[in-house]
Amino acid sequence: MKELTLSTTFKIYEQLSELPSAVFSLMESAVAARDTAYAPYSKFNVGAAILLDNNKVVIGSNQENAAYPSGLCAERVAIFQAGALYPNAKIKTIAITATSQNHKVSLPIPPCGACRQSMAEYESRQNEKIELYFMGEEGAIMKSESLADILPLMFEKSHL
Repeated sequence: MKELTLSTTFKIYEQLSELPSAVFSLMESAVAARDTAYAPYSKFNVGAAILLDNNKVVIGSNQENAAYPSGLCAERVAIFQAGALYPNAKIKTIAITATSQNHKVSLPIPPCGACRQSMAEYESRQNEKIELYFMGEEGAIMKSESLADILPLMFEKSHL
């Protein structure tokens, strides 16, 4: 028997003002997108903003539906829109922010598993890492250098 140990390192920015200026602007776009979320059921608004290698920014917000599986998370709204609008562009950075209509969200909120897998598909497809920044509505911001850091042993096309 062998043993496999996985580890990853995240950078933590204590506040928005510590972010590089381009990432600060991207996170502002994610906050604006968060304000467009349709979340009458969960009351949990999420916004995502994606910076492409052509310098375009694509946003997304979560869109819920009474038939729960029919809704879509902010990250997937943004990433699928980026793929549809700019199919040959590479994703450089994704910024994500979340808030609750019921309480303050002060911890960084990472993407759900389905969103991680969807983003990982694009990282694999473009064969370049995607930087990921995520936060609540206030407080610290976490940075991951790659989707592989938040989804180790990810399933990808080479497995098919």
